[in-house]
Amino acid sequence: MGLPLEVGLRPLPGAHDAGNNGYWCGVGDYVGTYLNDHLAGATVGRELSKRAAGENNGTPVGTFLEKLHEEIAEDRETLLQVMRALDVGEDHLKTIAARVGERLGRFKPNGNVISYSPLSRVVELEGLSLGVQGKAALWRSLQELDDPRLAGFDFVALERRAKRQRTGLEKHRVAAVRMAFEQSD
Repeated sequence: MGLPLEVGLRPLPGAHDAGNNGYWCGVGDYVGTYLNDHLAGATVGRELSKRAAGENNGTPVGTFLEKLHEEIAEDRETLLQVMRALDVGEDHLKTIAARVGERLGRFKPNGNVISYSPLSRVVELEGLSLGVQGKAALWRSLQELDDPRLAGFDFVALERRAKRQRTGLEKHRVAAVRMAFEQSD
């Protein structure tokens, strides 16, 4: 009998016999931990892409970021569906910490005292690029998980979409770097 994939404490039938007070603590649940780590990252990506799209509203990069934000939100929902299919519970502490971390990251000095700067755009695009690269690795990794409960997910298409997102981010990142460096003292 394999271990359940749910993260955190939960009643485990017959666990009293094992001497653990009837609960399984999730130790060794690498799939659940991995998925929750990616959910935290997806939460940061969703928040960051929404904020960056708003800061760049009315520009070509803003239009790109609006579409990217929609796709990141969809991909996050797909990840939640994968977790439900595998009976993996959401680690709310991780997602809360991710939201707090994203908000604290807004206080990073960006060359301007209180306003958005060209360097802000560069850093945001680089952060999103790293997240999308990690998401592509997630989808590729899930292709290796031999579990019939995942048969309805097209991880190859999801990985391809992440790679397309990464290509678009890189195009806009390079343009943002040029603009920021041209405006540098």
